[in-house]
Amino acid sequence: MDDSEGFVSIGAFAHRVGLAPSALRFYDDCGVLRPAFVDEATGYRYYHPDQEPRAVLVRRLRKAGLPLTEATLVLDGPRAQARAVLEEHLERARETAAAARSAIESILRDLAPGEPVCGARVGGAELASAVRQVAPAVADPAVAGEFPVLGGVLVELDGQELRLVATDRYRLAVRTLRAELVEGGPGRVVADAAAMKEVAAWAVRHEQVEVELDGFGARVRGGGRVRTLPAVEGTFPDYRMLLEDRPAVRHRLIADRAALRDRLAEAGETVTLHAEDHRVRVVGGEPPEAAVPAIRIGPPLSVAFDPVVLVAALDAGVGPDVLLEVCDPRSPVVVRSADQGSFTTLVMPVLPRPERQA
Repeated sequence: MDDSEGFVSIGAFAHRVGLAPSALRFYDDCGVLRPAFVDEATGYRYYHPDQEPRAVLVRRLRKAGLPLTEATLVLDGPRAQARAVLEEHLERARETAAAARSAIESILRDLAPGEPVCGARVGGAELASAVRQVAPAVADPAVAGEFPVLGGVLVELDGQELRLVATDRYRLAVRTLRAELVEGGPGRVVADAAAMKEVAAWAVRHEQVEVELDGFGARVRGGGRVRTLPAVEGTFPDYRMLLEDRPAVRHRLIADRAALRDRLAEAGETVTLHAEDHRVRVVGGEPPEAAVPAIRIGPPLSVAFDPVVLVAALDAGVGPDVLLEVCDPRSPVVVRSADQGSFTTLVMPVLPRPERQA
C-alpha cells in the first residue's frame, strides 16, 4: 500500500493534516475519522487524500476546544445545526475566558538556601497550572496530621521530566512538565502543599522559573527572587506501582468534561455512572437521574463514585473532554484529558448505595 495507489500511511497523513498519529488512532476509535483502509495482516492504517479536509476540520474544532460530542454534530450534522453548535460554544468560550482573566488578576493582586543537588527550568505558568491540578489530591488536615507526607506534594526530577504528585489514598494526581534545562539529577523532595500553592501564585508572573531540589527541600527562582519550599518528612507512596500495577482496561468512557461535572455537582452522597451506547446516565442527587452525551468503548459499564472526589478530578483536568479508563468497578479509575496526556488522576470508586446498605 503506498501513494501510487492513492493511499498514504498514518504517519504521512498525520504530517499533511497537522495531527499526531496518536490523535488519528483516537479519532478512529471514536468513529470520528476512520482510515480509508486497514491492512488486516499488519493492522496498519491508511488514509486517502480526500479525507484531508475532514481531518483538518477536526483539528480546527479541537483547537477551538469543542467537545468531541459537539464536534461530531458540526462534522456530520445539518449546516444550521453546526452553526448553532459553534455559536453556542463561542459564547461559552467568551464567558470562560472572562472568568479566567478575573481569577488570575485577583491572584496577581494578592500576591534563600544551599547548593542544589539538581534543578530544572520550566514555564512559570506551567508550574502554577501543575500545582493547581494536583493540589485537590493532597490529604486534608486530619489525615495529614496522622500521615504528614500525604499533606505534601512530591516534586520529582527524572531525566527531562519534572513531575508533581499528590495523593490522599483515595485519589492520586500526577502532572508531568517537560523541562527546558536540566542540571544534575535525578532528585525528589516532598514539599509542603500550602507553600507550593503560594509559590504557584508567584510563579505564574514569570515566563520561566528554575526549580532546585536538595535534601532540605526545594526552591523556585524567578525574576531575580527565590521562594523556598520546606520539605515534609516521610516516605511518599510508590505512585508508579499504583499506575503500572493495574489490571487491563476493559472500559473507556469519553464525555464532555463540563457537562459531566455539572451533573455530578448536583449529586448526593453517592453517584453511579451507567455508560451506554451514546450517553452516560448519572444516577443520584437532584434530579434523581440525568444523562450526558458520551462515547463508550468496551462493554456497558456501571461504576459508582463519591461525587466530591470525582468533581475535584474533573475540575483539575484540561481540555473539553474527559476520558475515564476503568478496569472494573472496584479498581482505581484513571481520569484524564481525552487527548492531552500530561495530567492523570486515579480515583477510587465506591460501592453503589444498595450494596453499601447491605
